[in-house]
Amino acid sequence: MSAADPQPIADSELDLLFAPLARFGRVLIAVSGGPDSSALAVLAARWRALRESGPRLFAATVDHRLRPSSTSEAEAAGRLCAALGIAHVILPWTAEKPPTGIQEAARAARYGLLAAHARVVGAEAVALAHTRDDQAETVLFRLARGSGLSGLAAMRTVSERDGIVLVRPLLGMPKARLVASLQARGLPFATDPSNFDVRFARPRLRALAPALAREGLGAERLAVLARRMARADAALEAATAAAQSALILDRWTQSGPLRFDRAGFSALPEEIALRLLERAISQVGAEGPVELAKLEALLARLQAADIPQGEVFRQTLAGAIVTARGGEVRVERAPDRRKTASDRA
Repeated sequence: MSAADPQPIADSELDLLFAPLARFGRVLIAVSGGPDSSALAVLAARWRALRESGPRLFAATVDHRLRPSSTSEAEAAGRLCAALGIAHVILPWTAEKPPTGIQEAARAARYGLLAAHARVVGAEAVALAHTRDDQAETVLFRLARGSGLSGLAAMRTVSERDGIVLVRPLLGMPKARLVASLQARGLPFATDPSNFDVRFARPRLRALAPALAREGLGAERLAVLARRMARADAALEAATAAAQSALILDRWTQSGPLRFDRAGFSALPEEIALRLLERAISQVGAEGPVELAKLEALLARLQAADIPQGEVFRQTLAGAIVTARGGEVRVERAPDRRKTASDRA
């Protein structure tokens, strides 16, 4: 092995890698059978074996049933976990598959099934095998779709979804070192052909990686960008929380209406105003995430200088009504569109 070859992950690195898991009593490891998640299971088991105390490990494989080989791959993941002494289950995705957006639907189903099983076994966290390469792809994917600063922060080492903590211990680790770790142990792994199917966006971005790296946009630099965006995002969120506390006219509740001082809102930096408005709409609205471009357009109209003080501005976005009247901005839930339509019928 030459000095340029990727090195297997050493025991001396494990405590730092898996430190985010140490505080939990039980952890569910998501194992697909591919190289990244197989390495995660192997390394987590080794980390736990070297410690006198730590979380009890469980594992689960989501069988999406999108390929003929998926069930046999899930069973192979189970055999690996059994050899590691980790209790393992297969979670089949039995719902009807959508004709479009299959990867997004599969991802949502995967998280839902993992969160549900984590509750069954009493796990407080789910460990995921995303790597530095995945982080770089996510930055490019979101950049191509016009994400703002929060989106470009990409994945976090620790986050939350469906009430379960998600931990990505290997997020700063190159995929090549995970493969090297399995090869050093003589362990096989599966390869998902959809990872190379250029009908999907991520494989197309993956194919661009060598050319981007030659121009200085390799995975390491893109991951650094994500970390810096996350740092800036945290600072902006703190500033938004401070603005919310300073401008609220009464206590914000889940059902609303939410009211804040219009003059103070108009004086905010644009990014903070956008975030404050998004918080309010997300809290009372009923139509999911707020699209950034639509939020920017709403803010531009709301802050337009030609809206006379005595007139009323009103616009609906993402299931919320935003009103500017007198000295306040008011955000409240919009009437259900289906109910409104049936009332007119």
